[in-house]
Amino acid sequence: MDDFENPGFPMVDRGQALWEKVDGSAGKSCASCHNDASESMKGVRASMPKWHDKVGKVQALEHHINYCRTERMGAKEWKWESDDMLGMTAYVGLQSRGMPVKVETEGKYKDTWEKGKKLYYTPVGQLDMSCAGCHEDNTGRMIRADHLSQGQINGFPLYRFKWSKMGSIHRRFKGCMDNIRANPYKRGSDEFTALELYVASRGQGLSVETPAVRQ
Repeated sequence: MDDFENPGFPMVDRGQALWEKVDGSAGKSCASCHNDASESMKGVRASMPKWHDKVGKVQALEHHINYCRTERMGAKEWKWESDDMLGMTAYVGLQSRGMPVKVETEGKYKDTWEKGKKLYYTPVGQLDMSCAGCHEDNTGRMIRADHLSQGQINGFPLYRFKWSKMGSIHRRFKGCMDNIRANPYKRGSDEFTALELYVASRGQGLSVETPAVRQ
């Protein structure tokens, strides 16, 4: 509850510095186009993942950032779990803190949402488990030393003590798939993006908590 004690805030500071930093052949920074993040980025995290007209499909916040970097700034992509990407997504996410999650699920989003829903309920891996098996059927119970939550993602990117650092939504998805001995999808894949949209839709109305802290 106290930002001063939140171990994720050094990454927010990193993102704030990167927002103003000129990078790439176009000689631009994020601020060159988007100006004050507290205004231009307000509500962005709450609506992600979101349709990207140029790409023609639903994209996570990280995709949108890398598109701006390569196509607008002439800069290199950031790796999904790099400190720069986590810092920027944390900084952008902070601008929506307290706002309700509100993602689109109909129209051009429908197919992606349906794909995510199917992934959520389909058992996979050697343990033959699904997301729903833990986060819907057994919410509130213990699995070894872990307390099973509803699996909400309104605080990402977040600082997790198990990781000793910040991590993305897709890192958490991968960790769950590793735990049930399934072959995880890649971060940024269409599969994880679809799953992100579906899981976000399960948390419609929850407040954005970025950057949250978890065990």
